Amino acid sequence: MQRFIMIRGFHALIALMAVSIIIFSLARLSGDPLDTMLDIDATEEDEARLRAYWGLDQPLHVQYFKYLGNVVTGNMGESIRWQGQDAMGLLLHRLPATVELAFFSLIVSVILALPVGVIVAVKKDTGIDIAGKIFALFGQSMPSFALGLLLMWVFAVQLGWLPTSGRGSFFSDVGSPEKLILPAVSLGYFQVAAIMRLTRSSMLEVLDTEYVKLARIKGISETKVIWKHCLRNALTAPLTYFGLILGGFMTGSVVTETIFTFPGIGLLAIDAVRAKDFQVIQTVVVFFAGIYIVANLLVDILYAYMDPRIRYA
Repeated sequence: MQRFIMIRGFHALIALMAVSIIIFSLARLSGDPLDTMLDIDATEEDEARLRAYWGLDQPLHVQYFKYLGNVVTGNMGESIRWQGQDAMGLLLHRLPATVELAFFSLIVSVILALPVGVIVAVKKDTGIDIAGKIFALFGQSMPSFALGLLLMWVFAVQLGWLPTSGRGSFFSDVGSPEKLILPAVSLGYFQVAAIMRLTRSSMLEVLDTEYVKLARIKGISETKVIWKHCLRNALTAPLTYFGLILGGFMTGSVVTETIFTFPGIGLLAIDAVRAKDFQVIQTVVVFFAGIYIVANLLVDILYAYMDPRIRYA
């Protein structure tokens, strides 16, 4: 197990290095950030002074290695748009909002997908099975931004039950919890189909095993057989996917946060792109890449503990 973790950690460093090179190059190709900083009547001396201050007068490879050295020491650079503020500080300030949104989106996905997946597996090839597939397919085929606009129109505009924008939280007093409901449902419903299909296929495999047949012969109630014995052993495959989903919710929140004006990392990234703030853009992308890599590593380790048949050398 230790050897496996070390190898994966080395691969993670290589992946992060590749991501940093790609985003560093793309951020520079997106345009000159000085265009958004200089006044119309700025002189060439003003431009040269500002370019030297931000290090943009140096060759790209020099800029990159300087940036890499700062990253190693924990310095992600100063924001161009929000001058005087550290890029990592801006990200950490928005992080709780995005984490809470991703967490409740995952809860929405699990609450909807797991029961439906179990039921359609038990009722295989029946009308309930077909209805469950249609329910999941609807969520998979509708983009989160389209569902978000639809939910906003129904529950906010027509019914007036929920707000359309702003920060909401169930754990702090930064905003009304109702503001978190629509973004969480909009973001979480998209993954229902994938979790439901994984749960269904795993349940079908488990339902045909010998120990399930033995449990039924012993007279254990069908409810206990399905929801305790079968579901527990069928959760291995969905659990593997949960880490990827959580990372996907973190990175996929960009569109949802923009639609609902939810002040998280996704909205920060959009504002940074519009302002050509490459310091913040690099910080957000590297952070998201790190989330995916760490989530995959944790899921692999947890998968090994959940399934005793798996052994990592």
